[in-house]
Amino acid sequence: MNNTLKYGEYLGSVEYSSEDNCLYGKILGINDLVTFEGYSIAELNKAFQEAVDDYLNICKRNSREPEKSYQSPFSLCINPTLYRQADLDAAAHGVTLNRFLEQAIEEYVHRKSFYTHS
Repeated sequence: MNNTLKYGEYLGSVEYSSEDNCLYGKILGINDLVTFEGYSIAELNKAFQEAVDDYLNICKRNSREPEKSYQSPFSLCINPTLYRQADLDAAAHGVTLNRFLEQAIEEYVHRKSFYTHS
């Protein structure tokens, strides 16, 4: 299962809200928050493309260089016990293992202690 959309040089996330019974996402790899939603994959894809086009138009109107999505293959080999626990925790929280690991890395990177060396 792929939980990203691609349009031009932009990637968008694909998430599901059981509360709202809809799909939603955001443009990945840019500092601006640009979101979109739909009730089907076709609607979500169309909304994503419109969001990218709107983002590019807003940047152009404001004489601002648009950012591009960042995409890099990432491979990780970890202890099988840790992998299993992470997979179980991700499932328990209703997210993919990829999203779970992304959140864990994000939390770690944003801790101030990460930047101070003892």
